[in-house]
Amino acid sequence: MNSKRPFSIPCLDGIRAVSFLIVFISHDGLPQIPGLFGVAVFFFLSGYLITTLMRMEIASSATLSLKGFYLRRSFRILPPFYFVICFILVLVASGILPGSCTESDLLASLFYLTNYWNIYVRMITIPGFNIFWSLAVEEHFYLVFPLMILVMLKLRLRLKTQALILLGVCAAVLAWRCVLVFSLHSLDMKFAVDMPLRTTFGTDTRIDSILFGSVLALWGNPILDERPKLHWAWTIAGVLLLLATFVIRSPEFRETFRYTLQGLALMPLFISAIQRPDHWAYRWLESTPAKLVGVLSYILYLVHFPILMIAQRWSDNRLIVGVVALSLSLAIAYGMHILVEEPCARLRRRFGSRTAEIINPTGEVEVVPTGD
Repeated sequence: MNSKRPFSIPCLDGIRAVSFLIVFISHDGLPQIPGLFGVAVFFFLSGYLITTLMRMEIASSATLSLKGFYLRRSFRILPPFYFVICFILVLVASGILPGSCTESDLLASLFYLTNYWNIYVRMITIPGFNIFWSLAVEEHFYLVFPLMILVMLKLRLRLKTQALILLGVCAAVLAWRCVLVFSLHSLDMKFAVDMPLRTTFGTDTRIDSILFGSVLALWGNPILDERPKLHWAWTIAGVLLLLATFVIRSPEFRETFRYTLQGLALMPLFISAIQRPDHWAYRWLESTPAKLVGVLSYILYLVHFPILMIAQRWSDNRLIVGVVALSLSLAIAYGMHILVEEPCARLRRRFGSRTAEIINPTGEVEVVPTGD
């Protein structure tokens, strides 16, 4: 594949938007909305997109530049993250956002340790910081995953074999969750909130949600690999499987098999949406509002929770709170996109070496190295 050809994946903007809105509505006070599923979709999409970009780089240069990967990742993730942290601290210091700040909680968040800090130390008390657990899972994963890809590349393993190895890791993660729940009784552990924190937030118990996306990117990738269009029966089966994960309410099921089954169910849904972008069932994912929310989804995820907390101080009406908080979050996210994300994207291009530009599904320009 020519890495200089513009690269875009229809519908992924819309999927990002839907994922964020699931999380947002859940945080607005509707416990019936499965907010953790929204995070699982984010994980799957991230694994699929980044592994697809890795495949393109390897196809172009026969290797994967770790320096380039970590540099691009840093410019993409860190500036908005630290900007939002400062933003929240200013709100807390000014009394606009109720809460307090401790140095240990702040350090845990700055170094992407929020998830294990919540599990083993205490729930972080800084308002709006607890949602950073999912960012910690992703960054822990991407600290190691490129090394794993490089090892498999050095061993000259076929893509199918690489995908099977990742599926084996997914199976091991499921087995570990079962050990925690059924043998070590993690659901009975007492934490600051009524949630099974160990299996919900742990990197070692949630990376399979990212890995399932990586599996799809390596084997049967609907963008890079030739394959016939997926039959609608598989799409319907994926939907039914997802519904089953929502209907079965057993805590033991939810904290063991649910994440695995959701990862498997998302595979045919992603394939179908990517292969049929013009079908009425998916066309709306490319609408202007969906693309806008998709482009801003990362910053929206970072800022929406403290904005919701502020709005909830002024009204008990869930609808009013949701509309006001979403509007403010969109305005803040758009401003940060212009002032923070776009300059950092230019820096990524400036520091790139022998690179090709591709347009990723969020509308940004990604820099893909074509050589060492």
